[in-house]
Amino acid sequence: MNASAGTGVFLLSLMSIPICYLFNSLMYQSSVEAVFFAGCTTALILAISARFLLKSKTPADPLFYVYAVYAFLSVVNLIIGLEQDNVIDGFMTFYLKEASMSEPHINTAHGHMISYWDGCVHYLMYLLMVAAITWGGSYRAIGLYWVGSFLMRVIVYILGNAVGKYGTHVGPLFLMHISYVLVSVWTCFRIFRQPSTLESQVKNIQLVHRQSVLQRPLDIVFIIYLVLAMAFCIFRGLVVLDCSSEWCQEYAQKYEPYLKDPSAYPKIQMLVGMLYSGPYYVIALYGLLVPGCEWMPDLTLIHSGALAQAQFSHIGASLHTRTPFSYRVPATGQLVFLLTNVLYAVLPQALCYRCTTRPELFLNPNPPRKTQ
Repeated sequence: MNASAGTGVFLLSLMSIPICYLFNSLMYQSSVEAVFFAGCTTALILAISARFLLKSKTPADPLFYVYAVYAFLSVVNLIIGLEQDNVIDGFMTFYLKEASMSEPHINTAHGHMISYWDGCVHYLMYLLMVAAITWGGSYRAIGLYWVGSFLMRVIVYILGNAVGKYGTHVGPLFLMHISYVLVSVWTCFRIFRQPSTLESQVKNIQLVHRQSVLQRPLDIVFIIYLVLAMAFCIFRGLVVLDCSSEWCQEYAQKYEPYLKDPSAYPKIQMLVGMLYSGPYYVIALYGLLVPGCEWMPDLTLIHSGALAQAQFSHIGASLHTRTPFSYRVPATGQLVFLLTNVLYAVLPQALCYRCTTRPELFLNPNPPRKTQ
């Protein structure tokens, strides 16, 4: 199968740029000429994109079409983020004007960061998965990373919208977001059902399994990281729960006042971290200490995707001008804030890379033989 279908998805996603501009102009001008021009141009754009998509036999995997639509929407989200920050103008002005009245949480700093993450990182993942489907390759690893990112994004965003200061402004756009969530959950289950592609020689597996943890210095470093990360996520969970400890109060005041933001996104973020990342660190410790935990590479993929999305949104929102000044990171505490939060985001990626590129410790040395 050639790459014309994947190329068509890429071009279709880029077509969202002129489409957004045309329809934004249409909404403001409301003239017959504008309607005719926008309609003709949109029809031409879709016709060209369809030709690339249908030039050859398109993949049978239904996720190909899901990712094609999501790639288109990712570019739209990037346009929204850029226009919200006044980098561009005239593409989503009408939409943002209406959304600011019916869905004000879209204009929060957290909403901005979600737009950038979806428009850059998710967009790249969609294109990579489309390319893998087009060429008949496996996209399970990228898919699991996306699963973690998606779950963290949607849990924090939906719960933050429901319980934060904008909880009374839930409107039709929020219900549309629910439909996106349902399709994405179905996509997650499809990814989970794909076979694992981890391969290694049995001799290497048995050799690694005979090594003690003291013979694996890199794993000792990761064990120390897991213990410290667990303590850090529990500590921040206590901070958002208004712990009366002097340490918690001082940390929130000097380094992360955004944790007290009334939008509730940081509070939900930290609670999700404490309730889900906390147990993950215990399970990951077990996986590094006890050989043969075949679920370890998949678990680190999901968690690293979730932490990358969470920390990107949290760091960006903590420093963004849309966040009220009293909740932004003070200049005196920015170095400590960036150091701890960047490390907290990067180290899970390193652990994930170790588990997926050197999985011998986690594989079964005696896999069941297939019966004839």
